[in-house]
Order: sequence, then C-alpha cells, then structure tokens
Amino acid sequence: MAMLVATPALMLPDVGSDAIQVVVLVAIFAAALTLFEYASSYPGLVEFRDAPPFNRIRFASLFATVFLISLVVRGSTDHSTATHFVEAIGTLIGKSIDFPYSPVRLIVLMLPENATAHDIITLRTAAGMAYLISLLSLAVFLIVLRAFNWPNSHDKFNVWINLPTFDPTTGGDVVARLERDARFNVALGFLLPFITPVLVKAAAGALGSVSLANEQTIIWTISAWAFLPASLFMRGIAMQRVAGMIADQRQRQGAGEAEQALQPV
Repeated sequence: MAMLVATPALMLPDVGSDAIQVVVLVAIFAAALTLFEYASSYPGLVEFRDAPPFNRIRFASLFATVFLISLVVRGSTDHSTATHFVEAIGTLIGKSIDFPYSPVRLIVLMLPENATAHDIITLRTAAGMAYLISLLSLAVFLIVLRAFNWPNSHDKFNVWINLPTFDPTTGGDVVARLERDARFNVALGFLLPFITPVLVKAAAGALGSVSLANEQTIIWTISAWAFLPASLFMRGIAMQRVAGMIADQRQRQGAGEAEQALQPV
C-alpha cells in the first residue's frame, strides 16, 4: 500500500520537497492501516478481508491504474519506449470511446476553455488507459468468480468479518437486504463515471478549474474516477454472490430438516 501511494512521486520528475513529505506521511499511514487491518481478528474498515482474491484484484487494478497514468504524465517530459507504448494504447482507447456524453468526453470537458491541445490529449489518454484497466479488472473478477466459485470456495465465510458495515441483525431479511445493496452498488457504479465529471465541473467555480499543472492531483483524480465505479461493480456482484450463498445454505438446511422429519421414529 505504501508503494502505491508513493508511485506518482517516485515516477514524476521535479517533485517538490513539501509534496514528498506529504506523500511519505500518507504512505506510512496507509501501510499502518493495512497492517493493523489484516493483523486483527476483528472486523475493521476493509471489506472481504478474509475472502481473497477480492481485495487483491482491486489493489492490482488501482496500482496498475496509478502506475500507467503516471507513465502517461511522465511521457510529457521523458520520451521513452515505455511511455510511448502506454500513450499509444491510452490514445487508441481514449479516441475510440470519446463520443458525445461518454465518460471520457465528460472528463475532457472538465478542462477550462483555454486548455491547450496537449492538455486535452494527455487527459484523454490517461482517461482511456484508466477506463481500459477498470474494464479488464472487472473481466478478471468475473472470471475468478466463475473459475473458483467464489465465495463458496472458502470453507467458512464470516459475514461479520468480511462485511463489517453490514449488520445482519437489523432490518428485514438478510438475503433481501444484500440483494438490495448489491443492486444499489451496481447502479451507482454505472452512474459514477458520468456524475463525477459533472460535479467537478460544477464545483470549478468555487474550487478553481481543473489544471494539469498539478500532475499528482490529475493522476489520483483520474485513478479514482475509473477505480471507484469498478470497485462498486465488484462490491455489488460480490454481495449478490454472498446473498446467493446464504440462500443456498438455507435451502439445503431446510431440505435436510424436512428429510429428518420424514425419517421413521
């Protein structure tokens, strides 16, 4: 986790000393949080902590997004084979999905009217690369679910540990609540790429317009824009699978009790 936080600062040239100090502090905090979460036997903040590879796929997706977008931004000053290769892929994907009302078009529209052509191309390339990684991570996640029959592949799935924010003792039926939350997460994950640029554009009047001058801010903004919807999709799909697992267990338990009731005494 610390390496993830420090990646943009390590890859970008001309990073100020103040920015490096902030990155180091955030990296230490992230590393400590991860260590305490996974070392504890009680639920914390991280969901599906004991149900790999859910968080591994999410972390790999976020790290790949941050790393490759950092390469795209670095390519503005450091022309190498790696930066040219990543820029070519990002440009291809960005142009192919840059149509009216698409998420990439909305991201590009966040820039002020006086933005240069280079800024527009860089932002579109970064958005295209981030969107590609999010789609690939979703595909990998679905393949893993099918291949390993997650979460049934684990001997025990502790809802208390893996869903710390979900209280099964309150509200209605657990399965119905999980399915409702799953649908909400999937819907929000679908809408978020469209909503986020609109909100950023609306807040530009009070907070200032988006600029590529702060490269680390752009990297984390684009990464969050692509990662959060994919993460919500994964969370919704995972909760739907957990709901199905609980429903199947109830059905098997009910069938077993019915069979025992029919046994002669």
